[in-house]
Amino acid sequence: MQDILKKVLETVALYGPKFLGGIAVLIIGGFVIKAINRSVVKILDKRKIDPSLAPFLKGIVSILLKVLLFISVMAMVGIEMISFTALIGAAGLAVGLALSGTLQNFAGGAMILIFKPFRVGDFIDAQGYMGTVSEIQIFNTHLKTVDNKTIIIPNGGLSTGSMTNFSVEPRRRVDWKFGIAYGDSADKAKEVIKGLCDADERILKDPEVFIAISELGDSSVNFVVRAWVNAADYWGVFFAMNENIYNTFAKEGLNIPFPQMDVHVHN
Repeated sequence: MQDILKKVLETVALYGPKFLGGIAVLIIGGFVIKAINRSVVKILDKRKIDPSLAPFLKGIVSILLKVLLFISVMAMVGIEMISFTALIGAAGLAVGLALSGTLQNFAGGAMILIFKPFRVGDFIDAQGYMGTVSEIQIFNTHLKTVDNKTIIIPNGGLSTGSMTNFSVEPRRRVDWKFGIAYGDSADKAKEVIKGLCDADERILKDPEVFIAISELGDSSVNFVVRAWVNAADYWGVFFAMNENIYNTFAKEGLNIPFPQMDVHVHN
């Protein structure tokens, strides 16, 4: 027992200070990393870095600093770094194979930030979801939907799949389809539609509003209407025109047909 106790005391005397020093460095290093991260954020804000790129750079810096801190603590404790490096390499290979999807998301995030198919604040339709990009992180992108839900999409599929960006172009075309009953005046309907478009200042005059009969349907004469607006006015103009057409057609004696069925009963 005396020999065992002696060896324990020798081990504690040899590695105890190193172990305590490693813990101290780990704690102090954590505070230093947080301070560096705050400084990085301030620098990025002063340099007016793209909001899409700032969180990505912050994450990279934080990960690198934590890895360096961990290696430094291991060296202080006295672990052989050559063997430890080989162990990390083998573990890294195994983890890389297990987390291939995660690495794909990481590569996708890098591609998104380099080629910039969208930025923070853009309204996009991707992977079956529509929303405003609120944040681009290393592994995923956050969307804020119109009903205030947060959608998290992995960057791997987002960088390789199809996507529609509604915020790239400053103008958008609004399309409507209106129908009148057979027997109503087509010229009068076009005149009413043209007047409503001219009255809305949000509808651009150039290109000119396009109005034409698109088809002779089973129960209605259908008009197609195409107008150009600023992207921010798209939905406001779309909904307002639907309401104005409904109210004005009724006042002008134009009938909006709806499906009907005649039932004949034979005794």
